[in-house]
Amino acid sequence: MVAVDPSLMMWLSFAVIVIAVVSYATEYFTLEFTSLSVIAVLLVLFEVFPVATAAGPVSSARLLAGFADPALITVVCMLVIGQGLVHTGALQRIARDILFLTRGSGRLAIALTLLLALMLSAFTNNTPIVVVFIPVLQALAERDRLSSSKVMIPLSFAAILGGMTTLIGSSTNLLVSGAMLDMGEAPLTMFSFTVPALVVALVGLVYVGLIAPRLLPARTSMAGTLVGSAGRQYLAQITVGPTSNLVGHAAAAGMFPALKDLSVQLLQRGEHAELAPFEGIVLRSGDTLVVAGTRKALTELLARDSGLIGDVDREEPETESPAVPRKPGDEQVLVEVMIAPASRMVGQNLEQIGLRRRFGSIVLGLQRRSRMIRQRVTEIRLEAGDVLLVRGRREDIEGLRANPDVLLMEWSTAKLPALHLARRALIISAVVIGAISFELVPVVIAAVCGAAAMLATSCLNIRQASRAVDSKVVMLVAAALAMGVAMQATGGAAWLAHLVIAATGSDDPALVLSAFFLVVAVVTNVLSNNAAAVLFTPIGINLAHSIGADPMAFAVAVVIAASCSFATPIGYQTNLLVMAPGHYRFSDFFRAGLPLVFIVWLTFSLFAPFYFGL
Repeated sequence: MVAVDPSLMMWLSFAVIVIAVVSYATEYFTLEFTSLSVIAVLLVLFEVFPVATAAGPVSSARLLAGFADPALITVVCMLVIGQGLVHTGALQRIARDILFLTRGSGRLAIALTLLLALMLSAFTNNTPIVVVFIPVLQALAERDRLSSSKVMIPLSFAAILGGMTTLIGSSTNLLVSGAMLDMGEAPLTMFSFTVPALVVALVGLVYVGLIAPRLLPARTSMAGTLVGSAGRQYLAQITVGPTSNLVGHAAAAGMFPALKDLSVQLLQRGEHAELAPFEGIVLRSGDTLVVAGTRKALTELLARDSGLIGDVDREEPETESPAVPRKPGDEQVLVEVMIAPASRMVGQNLEQIGLRRRFGSIVLGLQRRSRMIRQRVTEIRLEAGDVLLVRGRREDIEGLRANPDVLLMEWSTAKLPALHLARRALIISAVVIGAISFELVPVVIAAVCGAAAMLATSCLNIRQASRAVDSKVVMLVAAALAMGVAMQATGGAAWLAHLVIAATGSDDPALVLSAFFLVVAVVTNVLSNNAAAVLFTPIGINLAHSIGADPMAFAVAVVIAASCSFATPIGYQTNLLVMAPGHYRFSDFFRAGLPLVFIVWLTFSLFAPFYFGL
């Protein structure tokens, strides 16, 4: 151990935090690796250069306490409860009722869906809300002849706004409350900040529903991008039979000369897929080719080679008969399928999953966030939010609909889980919300009991519950709490608080609160809502004490500002989830989200001083 100037440890801690923020924002390293590295570096620093505080030296136990922090445990248990609502179909029943009430009015249904997403997000984690309503909104948009890119970002934004309004609405709120408790302040209660947050959320919802869709582009689906519209393009799935002329046919210059009038999109051989250019590929019996071309070119190919087994689809309804007669139930359809956040498929590639073997379906493309990935598609390890373009028989696609690991973007009310399970999940959630609202027990106890009840009543099994726990969230929060301890112990939080006061040139509480809110709102768009909440809560509390203001006002500022992850997709998980279904680019979030950040900031800056008496 070496005695050093405390200010040196403050700057070393700042250096670690800055490097961590850059790593989180650039995603050069995985989030888990960055988080673990941050914790390891801080452990070594405070062991070699001990720092004494009023509570004693900063020990390894104190830096690692984030893994057992009640706020983190509450967040994990609320994720399990939210997964129970999704798995039992409780939220799907609500979505079905929306469609029933708004028959004949797609735009009214979209507006009600956004409002309902905001309301439900106040009482459950907003990630499952968005997962459930993505296919609903896509179906509503198609019914009203709107592009899905007009409604997916508004869905994410509405859920984020709703999550600001109660203690359990977002993990951000729980972490701010926990950080306040660690600093000796009274924690947040269920509705202690609902009034200012609700004012902000309602103003934001007006923008989200009326203005944001006008700022967003209308983009085609992944199927439209793959096939194209020139020359009345069709997709065909052609299997090379034993007697086909294509058996032994070799690719030349990356293409198949015998198929010169067609665009070969993919070659499927067993569970392995090959994409263009097809260098060194020799066709075998049993190979399946997915090709695009005009109906005439496809018909001529099948007519001159009796050894080919073909099936043709087109994206638009067609009155003329198909090129190849189909048997009942053999109709091939194209659908988009999203990998769910708690899916067992996360981290596996398509060959390991065996989608063709298990479901008789072929994956034509994969869209991740803002771009479509097709090269070596079967070798890519899947992530939550990835969207697969799948082609298969309608009955096989229906089998996918029942798979909890994926979410069919073609929503249907025909099949819903058992009603008694949905009722159980809703009752458990209502009891948890009631216990927290009336402060019958501490939040962490209510959350743990609620998660246990989901397991005890068979709403979830232990494997499904464990999949609901996101390791990224656990590691990020634990690392952020360790960084928060380092800032507080070395005096970094107090130094930054004084820096904010100096930058504003005033100690007027309303002005300082507004400036502080804007800083947090900007940083959360390049960091993450949870990390921003943990890092800025100590700064806000120190800031309040420095100017003699109410610490609650600054804590609520962190709650709302840390959720202002509207301008980039990386700050909030729901933004990442809607990127592929909405076919968005990074700039779309900036275009639609930046005005919302300023709207929320202005609304809070005008209302908060009046509400908190600053």
